[in-house]
Amino acid sequence: MRVLLAEDDRRIAEDVARGLRDSGYLVEIVGDGEEAWFRGDTEDYAAIILDLGLPRLDGLTILKRWRDGGRRTPVLILTARGSWAERVDGIDAGADDYLPKPFQMEELLARLRSIVRRSAGHASSVIHIGEVTLDERQMQIRVRGEQVALSPLEYRLASYLVLHRGRVVSQFELSENIYGQDDAHDSNAIEVLVGRVRRKLGTELIETRRGFGYIVPGEEA
Repeated sequence: MRVLLAEDDRRIAEDVARGLRDSGYLVEIVGDGEEAWFRGDTEDYAAIILDLGLPRLDGLTILKRWRDGGRRTPVLILTARGSWAERVDGIDAGADDYLPKPFQMEELLARLRSIVRRSAGHASSVIHIGEVTLDERQMQIRVRGEQVALSPLEYRLASYLVLHRGRVVSQFELSENIYGQDDAHDSNAIEVLVGRVRRKLGTELIETRRGFGYIVPGEEA
């Protein structure tokens, strides 16, 4: 999944980005408030990690602009200032969660998974669709209880579609959330990838809607 990380401290940004990438996320880093606002306002992300103390435009102002403009991307706020009043301001401005610095990477990942799940209508990190089980925390997919060996690309595609079950996802949206900015891929790469995932997880899991995209239909088991 594609995540925007708005953090002006280069060391923190690099450490967080490394942890996110190790957990399967595609990360774009910005260190400037104006650029963070523009990216979040014009591009679609699975989630945004937003530091409040950004230069040129502070995080709280950025968040208010996004919400006033109708942007509903899940936002996790980071800040070195952990007063209760500031937390209230952040939540009232539309933040989905709040994490004071310093923090453990494991907690950030857990909170990030939670806000992405909630935005897609899921309460648990383990999601069951028929005979398929997605475990976000372990980054595993099982079929009838047996773990399936998936490449990082295959896992990202399958997990994205499962998290957004019941909604048609376009090839463009899938490409944005599966491939990194520097990953070269041709026009039929998504179709080929979907074919590989179907062979591993079962042909009935992912349906094709010609001219629109792909969908994992149905409700959770």
